[in-house]
Amino acid sequence: MVRRLILVLLCALVTSPVWADILIGKVVAVADGDTITVLDGSRTQHKIRLAGIDTPERKQPFGQRAKEKLSDLVFGKTVEVEIDKVDRYGRSIGKVVIDGRDANLAMVTAGLAWHYKKYQTEQSASDRRLYSRAEDDARAGRLGLWREPEPIAPWDWRRGER
Repeated sequence: MVRRLILVLLCALVTSPVWADILIGKVVAVADGDTITVLDGSRTQHKIRLAGIDTPERKQPFGQRAKEKLSDLVFGKTVEVEIDKVDRYGRSIGKVVIDGRDANLAMVTAGLAWHYKKYQTEQSASDRRLYSRAEDDARAGRLGLWREPEPIAPWDWRRGER
């Protein structure tokens, strides 16, 4: 009876939709500081928007630097993407992990991304705390975009509040 229960539980874990939400592939393009293209094993390209963060737009201060940092972290490398959802533009939204390291969090830690609090309820409680703390530390240390006297959040920049 116990063996049967263990077997049923193992089968449930293996067929769980959580496993279907993991994408493994090589990063073949970096569009900006929070968007990449991943090529999977079947040679299908996936546009990925990094979850939980927002980086400066290309024409904003530190926009190019954010793209360069993300490129340094992931370009040409094999990553694992924990996909949360698909956005209205057809991009998969997810956490990008490289060699066990959260690339999304690394961008915030470097002071090149905001913790995107508008979507924080979609993050795990531990990620929410880590990202928030990383942003606070980057601000306090005046890292990256936090060197600016009044950095403009990208969501305000896109609305024209320049």
